[in-house]
Amino acid sequence: MSTETLFEEEVVEKQVAEHNLIVYNDDINTFDFVIESLIKICKHDSVQAEQCTMLIHYKGRCDVKTGEYEKLTEMCTNLLDRGISAEVE
Repeated sequence: MSTETLFEEEVVEKQVAEHNLIVYNDDINTFDFVIESLIKICKHDSVQAEQCTMLIHYKGRCDVKTGEYEKLTEMCTNLLDRGISAEVE
């Protein structure tokens, strides 16, 4: 009779909650200003910034960045300082 020993591996997964940086449409800021801000603050390339700006305009909002809360909060503050409506969810 043979005895089989099973080893159970414990896998520890680091769970990082993903948060979204959301920018809202307004009647104040120009397309160019929002595009420039997304490039400078969120490190978007020009195409991504233009696409997000169109979504913001036509849908009323856009998730412009996903990531860790601390990084997004800093970006959000910088956008708010520029007069762009934004929040982290």
